[in-house]
Amino acid sequence: MLDEPLKRTEAKKLILSILKDGSISYAQPHAMERLRKRHISTVDCLNVLRGGTAEEAEHEKGQWRYRVHVGKMTVVVRFEDETELMIITAWRT
Repeated sequence: MLDEPLKRTEAKKLILSILKDGSISYAQPHAMERLRKRHISTVDCLNVLRGGTAEEAEHEKGQWRYRVHVGKMTVVVRFEDETELMIITAWRT
């Protein structure tokens, strides 16, 4: 069980760990609809998570969410546990 909210540096470390050895899921149907509408691929999302900067946690809809951004793209994730994260949405700025 995660002790959230995580500091942004802790969130980034956990994201990298999950990208390496864990699993990624996408909020259905919201995330996939938004990605398609905004012409963002799942590979784009993974690249943002890998190379981006994590923000401080935000509590929304009863969950801790973390924005990760790089350049003009942002991906929002939540942690299911220490080995899985869910991509909630993504957008270009």
